[in-house]
Amino acid sequence: MSDVEAVLAEIANRRPVIIDLSLDRITAALARLGDPQKSLPPFFHVAGTNGKGSTVAFLRAILQAAGHSVHVYTSPHLVKFNERIVVAGEEISDAALIDALRRVDRAMGDDMLTYFETTTCAAYLAFAETQADFAVIEVGLGGRLDATNVMETPLAAVVTPVDLDHEAFLGNTLGEVAGEKAGIFRRGAPAVISRQTSEAMAVLQRHAQKTGARIHAFGEQWNAHSEHGRLIFQDDDGLCDLDPPRLPGVHQIDNAGTAVAAIRASGLRLDDAVISKGLAAAHWPARMQRLTKGPLIDIARAALGEEPELWLDGGHNPHAGRAIARVMADLEAKSAKPLTMISGMQANKDAAGYFAPFAGLAREVFCVAADHEGVLAPADVAAAARAGGLKAEPCASIKEAMEKACADKSNEPPRLLIGGSLYLAGEVLRENS
Repeated sequence: MSDVEAVLAEIANRRPVIIDLSLDRITAALARLGDPQKSLPPFFHVAGTNGKGSTVAFLRAILQAAGHSVHVYTSPHLVKFNERIVVAGEEISDAALIDALRRVDRAMGDDMLTYFETTTCAAYLAFAETQADFAVIEVGLGGRLDATNVMETPLAAVVTPVDLDHEAFLGNTLGEVAGEKAGIFRRGAPAVISRQTSEAMAVLQRHAQKTGARIHAFGEQWNAHSEHGRLIFQDDDGLCDLDPPRLPGVHQIDNAGTAVAAIRASGLRLDDAVISKGLAAAHWPARMQRLTKGPLIDIARAALGEEPELWLDGGHNPHAGRAIARVMADLEAKSAKPLTMISGMQANKDAAGYFAPFAGLAREVFCVAADHEGVLAPADVAAAARAGGLKAEPCASIKEAMEKACADKSNEPPRLLIGGSLYLAGEVLRENS
């Protein structure tokens, strides 16, 4: 266990890790710390069910391509906690993170801040004490009562696609979930809304109007699409002919377009060349990431006798399943290979809904349990995959799953996809480094 992990574990032992959405505790805590959130640079605030991380990555990369320094706060992390707090372009150091966490912990005494509230306070402390031109803040859960939602007017409040997730906290309908996400909108600030279902879009626009936010909605105030290998973006101020995003998948056109819409709605005017440079530079691990080296690749290479095609994605709900399946279908159209999946899921996710889009596309799913609390057992993942229309087999480990996925010599070598959980993706990245 690293020093950072030891401090985080110590804090978690004394503070509730459970989710308890509220702004009262963190508002009081930040006041005791001198309100560091009020010293942040101009910021973008990003909520949504899917595409938040990619949109944040695009925003960061575009701003950096323009020569700006950027603070970034995201969650969860994949390999190490420091990934969550990027200070002026660099992951926070162990020493700086421990110092910020200790200072927050001391200031709170016996007050019952949650774990996420504690780490959010630490991020705001770190950001306030280092100069940067901009900040990009990703909502942890929901929006209205999320611990990040304690700042005043953003350059733009962004809501990426909304889907059912965390129903116990956000509601059982798309409208209820969208209403929680809309809680980050602010009077007079742009409310940038990505492509949505009609139900979610109506709720988001209604909340924006009620709040007095300036609506910038996909399909109305702006649009983005792929054309002849280019990303074409258009809003009321004109048309941008841009390089395509580096991140693969049709859904990344929407995410990149959302980031461009947020930049332009904020009043920043950047040349197409600068925006293109940012879109091409954006990197977000475990989002349709092609793995080319490491122990899992070695296992597959030895079994197949050739270089394997192995993809990793942390998407974990039905919306993500549809997006990933579409990417796999596009790859199949370009180069036909049988798709074999290695999957793990959290117990609080719609696992069958995640698997359903792969029916008729994936040959088989080898099911595992990620090394984390709250995961489904392999047999339960397999049951969910079968409910989604897939052939499935439970496995004791990722290694065993990879060996079985590559064992069938009667067919041509498979296209391999590991997915279903960010925790599983993080475990793969740690073990496959």
